[in-house]
Amino acid sequence: MDWNGLEREKIQLALPLLIIRGSRGFLGCGYINVSVCDRTGEACAIVTGVKTHEDMLDADVKAVSTEAERLGIRVGMKGREALETLR
Repeated sequence: MDWNGLEREKIQLALPLLIIRGSRGFLGCGYINVSVCDRTGEACAIVTGVKTHEDMLDADVKAVSTEAERLGIRVGMKGREALETLR
């Protein structure tokens, strides 16, 4: 994976809180609430069952914000596909 143009954040909690941010939005783990992203107009896609940023790439997108959907991100696509749109 080419990580250029993407910022990775990891906060260690009981399970890690993971975010990969691009210029158009972010891919996050299940800790993130899509309805809050809808209220703030953020483009976000959520993957679950991940423990590393690399796991996020092959995980299926489980939820998307309205703005992410407008960009073409859909539930069921892989995290890496969503990131290319959010880059």
